Amino acid sequence: MRIDLHTHSSVSDGTESPAQLVATAAAAGLDVVALTDHDTTAGWAAAAAARPPGLTVVPGMELSCSWSAGAGAPVSLHLLAYLFDPGHPAFSAEQARLRAERLSRAELIVRALAADGYPVVWADVLARSEGGVVGRPHVARALVDAGVVASVDEAFATLLHHGSPYYAAKVDTDVLEGIALVRAAGGVPVFAHGLATSRGRVVDDAAIETMADAGLLGLEVDHPDHTPDQRAHLRTLAGRLGLLCTGSSDYHGTNKRTPIGACTTEPDQYAALLAAGTGTSLLTD
Repeated sequence: MRIDLHTHSSVSDGTESPAQLVATAAAAGLDVVALTDHDTTAGWAAAAAARPPGLTVVPGMELSCSWSAGAGAPVSLHLLAYLFDPGHPAFSAEQARLRAERLSRAELIVRALAADGYPVVWADVLARSEGGVVGRPHVARALVDAGVVASVDEAFATLLHHGSPYYAAKVDTDVLEGIALVRAAGGVPVFAHGLATSRGRVVDDAAIETMADAGLLGLEVDHPDHTPDQRAHLRTLAGRLGLLCTGSSDYHGTNKRTPIGACTTEPDQYAALLAAGTGTSLLTD
């Protein structure tokens, strides 16, 4: 089996609709794909309706979180949540709050860029989200189309990174609260790309141990942004803490260069994930 448990559609910051994404997954020879858009389940129904025969779709989401224990500024991190009840009241309310944070953050970034003469318009950026979750990649695409930068990567490297004067912060979910919400909704929380130092600051092993004590069930080990040494370290840590290991592409369509299925999950780890999720069902034949 070929199993990719982390992908994004145009409902958040990918470039393919949910229907196009499941078609891409099938064409790439995947048996299982998880749809994990940021802070929303809005793509689940469209993915289910368009699912090609023979492809299993795992309903999921990527939750925006932070780790704030100890001294220093909070560390931004993400939880992958699988098979949770999308109607769980507390979890649904937190997702709505996060989407509002993303919306106001994106508008602040666009207003700041426009004030300095960059040809970006908030209404245009908002339209690019197609009614989904607005994020910095939508701003990046607007900058590419306006000829300001040549690529989404260049937009992030020059204007949208965390140290940029145009960057605006958002208030994410405390990760321990996020784990509790996912578990309360019958879902499976997995720490996404936890050692991807190329993305910025990361937490230490002690933080991951605390997360495991709070109910974390897995680590995303095989990820395109993890080096071989980082993957080996996470695999060893997962074994010591009794956590399952996943692998995935973190596919974003043309917003990133990584192809779908670039990293995959072992079937036994996928089976363990399925056994732990009770909030909703797979989309399958």
